[in-house]
Amino acid sequence: MSRVKTVTIPSVQPAGKPVIRTVRKPFGWKGAIPYVAIFLLWELFSRFNMAVQWFNPLFFPPPTEIIRNARMLAETGMIGASLLSSTVRILQGFTLGTVCAIGIAMLMSRFRHVEFWISPLLNLTGPIPALALLPLFIIWFGIGEFPKVLLIAWTTFVPMLAYTLDGLKSVNPLLIRSATSLGASQRQIFTRVILPSAIPNILVGSQVGLGLAFSALIVSEMMGASSGLGYIIVDARNYFKISNMFVAIVFIGLEYSLFSQFLKLVEKRVMSWRKGGIRDALEK
Repeated sequence: MSRVKTVTIPSVQPAGKPVIRTVRKPFGWKGAIPYVAIFLLWELFSRFNMAVQWFNPLFFPPPTEIIRNARMLAETGMIGASLLSSTVRILQGFTLGTVCAIGIAMLMSRFRHVEFWISPLLNLTGPIPALALLPLFIIWFGIGEFPKVLLIAWTTFVPMLAYTLDGLKSVNPLLIRSATSLGASQRQIFTRVILPSAIPNILVGSQVGLGLAFSALIVSEMMGASSGLGYIIVDARNYFKISNMFVAIVFIGLEYSLFSQFLKLVEKRVMSWRKGGIRDALEK
């Protein structure tokens, strides 16, 4: 029998008397069920392919084989060093891109001439993929950590700037006028009215920027790197070690999931007041 976590929710009957309803709330461990199901189906399909030989089983190894290879790589120290290198790069690049995007978005929303000069530049360079920019960054800045971090920062910067600027411009003018009529200063209007209203857009932009940042991370590590998850993929390609490729791919997905879950926790904490959608509208 499944356990039930109960909360008391007051509701009103036609007679106006409050009643207590019991609501089932899922435990946190249930969020792992989809991941377990995916790996289970993967294992069954790979084992079935080994039996029927639809295609070469080496091209799609089962998760148990990948775990065995991951253990072997961990014993050599490659997994730990690669995870540390990739994590440091993504933290540095993502933080740099986010801070710069929020700062420039504030300037563009406040000063019209700043937006006039920066918007055309972003329209020209924004659609350029990270793979096209990396060789140029290597030529300019050499082979090292700086071009990798800069590439991650750039890919984070573009969507973050767009979402943040849209959030800053979408503030209800009535809120600003009300704050002004109550004697609020420009600083108070920005910190207590404009910025809180833009937070939802900033958090959405951070999720989008995080996905692009991981793409830039792997691209940068596949060219001119001696460590990292992208480096493991290139090394496995050179020696045709398909299982090692999947080891790096799985770790990339897991690391991105952890970062994404952290951003969702921040969003839940900062925006606990926001409710919406059909799930909140319909009573059960």
